[in-house]
Amino acid sequence: MSIRSALLASAVALSPLAAAAQDMTIGFSQIGSESGWRAAETTVTKQEAEKRGIDLKFADAQQKQENQISALRSFIAQGVDAILIAPVVATGWDGVLEEAKDADIPVILLDRTVDAPEDLYLTAVTSDLVHEGEVAGQWLVDEEAGADCKIVELQGTTGSSPAIDRKKGFENAIAGHDNLKIVRSQTGDFTRSQGKVVMESFLKAEGGANICALYAHNDDMAVGAIQAIKEAGLKPGTDIKIVSIDGVPDAHLAIANGEMNATIELTPDMAGPALDALAAYKADGTMPPKWIQTESRLYTAADDNQAVYETKKGLGY
Repeated sequence: MSIRSALLASAVALSPLAAAAQDMTIGFSQIGSESGWRAAETTVTKQEAEKRGIDLKFADAQQKQENQISALRSFIAQGVDAILIAPVVATGWDGVLEEAKDADIPVILLDRTVDAPEDLYLTAVTSDLVHEGEVAGQWLVDEEAGADCKIVELQGTTGSSPAIDRKKGFENAIAGHDNLKIVRSQTGDFTRSQGKVVMESFLKAEGGANICALYAHNDDMAVGAIQAIKEAGLKPGTDIKIVSIDGVPDAHLAIANGEMNATIELTPDMAGPALDALAAYKADGTMPPKWIQTESRLYTAADDNQAVYETKKGLGY
């Protein structure tokens, strides 16, 4: 059974146990609010807790590990039933996680992992960044169906794990398809402004008529690139096909308007699977897998993107 199938099956199996989460107090240490996606994750986590009758103690670490460690120690002192943490960095957690374990308080990692012994946390709920890139690449393989296609690539911040892994996954998917070729690749630093600037340079270097598709490592860069394509007198989504990653509201709106073709969602709902796993553990000691992979859903023009936009726009993106 695939990881995704297992996750979906477990969600069905665990849903009756949601009541086990009622009357619990849970601490949630969030990295901060460095991005719209992060804000959406916080919003969804609070919504999931409220829906399940959980008293959620929220702590914003403002991108500082020392603040997160202090928050975890405060949660432990309060005797919470469990802790959720989106860790700002991967290392330096052993001590405080040992303290939580000694207090018999399960810890669940959200959207990032840590370099610590696996017995110090219950599970980690994250996406697979390489898989996200593979989904994007496979969409373009299927879309072009053997036709020649010159691709330009907007990379994320140089050296960041999303940039490295999303590039690797895309290249994995198009490998062996000689009709697909990346002709330009440059960082846009995950921002709309740089996405626009770099796309302008791609258009100048290659000529808009010679670019078949754009692959962007996130939606913000893609939205910036759309503006550059329009200013060049071309139709984004038609003259140049666009696929990117994150599934933010503006990407869905762009697809609904015919200016973008596909986005792969990085769901902000890490808390739903986490709280399902916690409910089962609290109910009868069921141990979840150490990694719960969230679904990297592909959205295209075949979906009701306007409706998705209306649903997501109030989540804090």
